[in-house]
Amino acid sequence: MTAAATGAEVFPELSRLAEVMATLRRRCPWDAEQTHRSLVQYLIEETGELVEAIETGDQDHLAEELGDLLLQVYFHAQIASEAPAGFDLDDVAAGVADKLVRRHPHVFAAETAPADLNGTWEQRKAAEKGRTSVLEGIPEQLSALARANKIISRARSRKVGVELPEQPIESAEVGSQIVALVARAQAAGIDPDQAVRDAVRDLEAAVRTAEQERP
Repeated sequence: MTAAATGAEVFPELSRLAEVMATLRRRCPWDAEQTHRSLVQYLIEETGELVEAIETGDQDHLAEELGDLLLQVYFHAQIASEAPAGFDLDDVAAGVADKLVRRHPHVFAAETAPADLNGTWEQRKAAEKGRTSVLEGIPEQLSALARANKIISRARSRKVGVELPEQPIESAEVGSQIVALVARAQAAGIDPDQAVRDAVRDLEAAVRTAEQERP
C-alpha cells in the first residue's frame, strides 16, 4: 500500500457499496421510497445492535453490525445526493476529514499537544459553531442519563462554575448504585426516568445561572 493509493484502490468494497446503494434507490420499490425521517428508526436500532456487539466482544457480530450502521450512512448520503442542492458521500467524508484535521493541530500542524485534550476539543468545537452555552448542541433525544453525562462533561471542560461531585468511583459501583436507586424509586412509587429528567433540568438551570454570572 502506497501513500498515493486512492480510497477506491485501498477499500474497493466501499465503492461497490456506494454503487449497490445507488442501484437499490433506482430499482427497489422499498429503498426508493425511504426518506431521512423514515430511516431514523433503523439508525437507532442498528446503533443499539452495534453497542450490544461491542459489549459482548463477538468480532463477527461486531463486523456485521458495523456494516449495518455503515449502510445507514451510505443510505442517507445517497438520499441527500438526489436533492437539487444536496450533498454526496464524498462531501460527508471530506467534511469529517477536514474537521478532524482542524481540531487536531497538535497532530497535523506544529502545535504542542494540550494538557487537556477533551477540554481543548470542546473549546474549538464551541468556537467553530459560535456556541455561547455548554448546553447548545446537546440533542434533546438523548436519554436523561446520557444528557446529564454530556452536560457535566462540557461543564467541566469549559470550567463552568457549578458544583459537581469529584469523589472517585468504580464502574461496577456506578452500575450497582444506579440499579439500587431505581429499585428504591420503584418501591416508593417514583418514576426514576422522570426523577432524572427533573434533576437534569435543575442542572441545566444551574449551568445557565453560572454562565450568566461569569465575568
